[in-house]
Amino acid sequence: MVDYIYTAKDKQTGEMRKGKISADSKQAAAAVLVEKSLYPVKIQEASGVEQIWHKNLFGTGIKAKERVLFTRQLATLVKAGLPITQALNTAIQQVTNPKFKTTLSKISASVEGGQSLANSFGQYPELFNHIFVSLVDAGEQSGTLDESLQRLADQQEKEQQILGKVRGALIYPMIVFAVIIGVVIFMVTTVLPQVANLYKELGQKLPLMTSVLLAVSNFMITYWYLFLLLLLALVFGTKAYIRTPQGRKYFDRLKLNLPLISPLLKKVYAARFTRTLASLVNSGVPLLQSLQIAGESVDNVVVQAVIDKATEKVRTGESLSSALTGHDEILTLVPQMINVGEESGSLGAMLEKIASFFEEEVDQTVKNLSGIIEPIMIVFLGLVVMFIVVAVLYPIYGLVTAVGGDTGGGASGGAGNIPDTTGK
Repeated sequence: MVDYIYTAKDKQTGEMRKGKISADSKQAAAAVLVEKSLYPVKIQEASGVEQIWHKNLFGTGIKAKERVLFTRQLATLVKAGLPITQALNTAIQQVTNPKFKTTLSKISASVEGGQSLANSFGQYPELFNHIFVSLVDAGEQSGTLDESLQRLADQQEKEQQILGKVRGALIYPMIVFAVIIGVVIFMVTTVLPQVANLYKELGQKLPLMTSVLLAVSNFMITYWYLFLLLLLALVFGTKAYIRTPQGRKYFDRLKLNLPLISPLLKKVYAARFTRTLASLVNSGVPLLQSLQIAGESVDNVVVQAVIDKATEKVRTGESLSSALTGHDEILTLVPQMINVGEESGSLGAMLEKIASFFEEEVDQTVKNLSGIIEPIMIVFLGLVVMFIVVAVLYPIYGLVTAVGGDTGGGASGGAGNIPDTTGK
């Protein structure tokens, strides 16, 4: 038996619970929690920090596209009238990822053993989060499982599209930045030492900036392993700090205040929150529970805290639009449009419209951001080139000029000592 620390959501009250549980495996621990009407959100071994790093480095080995395709195929089969076990087994046959297929086979066996589909999915929280489980549970209880699965597939596709666009906007500057770093390292570690040797052979003094760069170059060449260890420590140290509550809050707050990036991220959060909330509300999940789940789906603890406060206000009888008003983390258009949905009695439909609107806004903002980043990167590239010219190429030019002057002087002196052979 292994001790696990868990975070789970109470199905009846919607409250988050934390505690310790002993089980033979993480899946067994999740199964015990599900039997207690608790949806696992996070389960980790009590003394298994190495598992965090393993997951952080290697992930689950299952792509989001594979999960989306499976969900959509399952929705189609259920809608066609196939029994859930037959629909599951048929959808599993289409899966090509061995790891994913093994997990789905265990889920199918759990369903055949009498467990509900939601509880069976809930045994694997790393693959099927509480949003997925809640929508499936709502679909099972309301008899609209095919619609819930279809909404899940649509939501996951929208989420992947948004993430893809944001990542796409960052690919170009990352590539340019990587090339710049590579050129600088090459010049500093290869060209600069050769220039220094030339200066030494000719007895010339290096410029100050070049001397500083040469010291850095010698350190990188001699102690490259320390430089690599320092880089790795910085990367892993930053990741470890972000995983702490204080570090996560600081990092998420930073994202909301970054120039150029924060407007895009706020739109991403608005689209993610309203899309998730719309799916849950339209599937029949109670509003308070839907708000708690949708708040966690935002993946920003600062925004989530605002939504949690709004949830408590809704619990006391305040409208959702009023509870979300007046927060810088929530774009003003969100509560305004929610208010229209509340007054018209079509909150679910309005939330879908809000989500679609902000998804289009994200697309346009990404295009605009790409147009802004390109000239910034060009200016940055120009500054780096100027720095290289001043620190590396200018000394070469100065050295050639000095050598050329000495050669010219020597030639003139030699011409003056030639004897007169004309006899005049």
